[in-house]
Amino acid sequence: MTPIQTTKMSNFRWVICALLFLATTINYMDRQVLSLTWKDFIAPDFHWTDGDYGTITGMFSLFYAIANLFAGKFIDWMGTKKGYLIAIFVWSVGACLHAACGWTAMGLAGGSIAALTTISVWLFLACRLVLAVGEAGNFPAAIKATAEYFPKKDRAFSTSIFNSGASVGALAAPATIPLLARAWGWEMAFIIIGALGFIWMGLWAWLYEKPAKNPRVNQAELNYIEQDMGDLADIQNRDAVKEEKTIPFLKCFSFKQTWAFLVGKFMTDGVWWFFLFWAPAYFSDQYGYTSDSTMGILLIFTLYAIVTIVSIGGGYLPTYFVEKKGMNPYLGRMRAMLIFACLPVLGLFAQPLGAYSAWWPAILIGLLGAGHQAWSANLFSTIGDMFPKSTIGTIVGLGTMAGGIGSMSINLGSGRFFDWAAAQGASFTFFGFEGKPAAYMVVFCICAVAYLIGWFIMKALVPKYKPVVA
Repeated sequence: MTPIQTTKMSNFRWVICALLFLATTINYMDRQVLSLTWKDFIAPDFHWTDGDYGTITGMFSLFYAIANLFAGKFIDWMGTKKGYLIAIFVWSVGACLHAACGWTAMGLAGGSIAALTTISVWLFLACRLVLAVGEAGNFPAAIKATAEYFPKKDRAFSTSIFNSGASVGALAAPATIPLLARAWGWEMAFIIIGALGFIWMGLWAWLYEKPAKNPRVNQAELNYIEQDMGDLADIQNRDAVKEEKTIPFLKCFSFKQTWAFLVGKFMTDGVWWFFLFWAPAYFSDQYGYTSDSTMGILLIFTLYAIVTIVSIGGGYLPTYFVEKKGMNPYLGRMRAMLIFACLPVLGLFAQPLGAYSAWWPAILIGLLGAGHQAWSANLFSTIGDMFPKSTIGTIVGLGTMAGGIGSMSINLGSGRFFDWAAAQGASFTFFGFEGKPAAYMVVFCICAVAYLIGWFIMKALVPKYKPVVA
């Protein structure tokens, strides 16, 4: 007979969730340093065009995509604790290295403006490569840690919490980075924000162990975490539990479930990254609010405040469908994702309403971003629903690679498109807009419908819940 549990359950899993949240916040702040400093601080030094910046952000996305091809497998191989430590060390070093680009480029250019531009772009590309390789490990490690510390029914909510670190990082960034750049130079902004990762490493090394081996997790919490494995309360030696068989890398591509996740990431990740990289430049270009101006800071802050507040509830909706409506986790998640896919459609009105006030694009892009974050949290959780834990890191890595390719396409293409549209002026029109504003309208339209297209393709590939067996 299973003994009655009388011990109060510990809640250490939420401490782990908080660490994942902090890592994701730092991750996105490191990405945002460039987007918040390039237009008003770096471009004047190096004479960058939108195309130069688009090349840097687009290639960063490509580097990130390639790194993710191996990052998930690396995390599965190294384990969650060591893999995460290595990942954040690499990306923190890469973030700090950006500061040396200015000093090095000035020395190598020899007074030539053309050489300065070219050399600086190449130096930033090298630093973005290091940053991308490290950052590729964040989501595979975080999703794997979530699968280790939370039962299936709680994973979407816990994922939405740590995933909100992306919007919190993007929220904290405009309130701090431009001010750091103005006070001490853009180089110090990279160094100060990059150094945060080294502090996080100390916390992770101190606190993280697998639940069964972590002295901070009591038996009641361990039973709760492992509820999907059946009744393990009578197992005396939990280290003897057989590890799940890992699915071979190439075999992963034979499952429709893998392709559904890849499509979901490819169609939508680029939308988030476009606004992450281009929103500060958009408000500077279209409305004249520089990233370090009070209005510029307030607009970006408001945008990501909306993302943060609205998106956190995204993890609860599938739980409601499962617990109140009796749906299985996958069906509940897909139903919620269809609802979230409708929010980005509001992006169609951002540019037209921007003619009246810059606050309209800030609010509508914020709602679009909230839809993305809620969508993303549930999309990640579909992996835990359908794949064994031993393969989660690999699938997350593959999906994030697909998302990186989508992001490369939109960022690299947008930079060149904006330069071309600006040169065309009134000869290029779209929905009543001319020149560069017309180009922004085109990209906003693409972003608005990407989620619905992605959802319908995913639903066609995996119409109902079907777990993958190793």
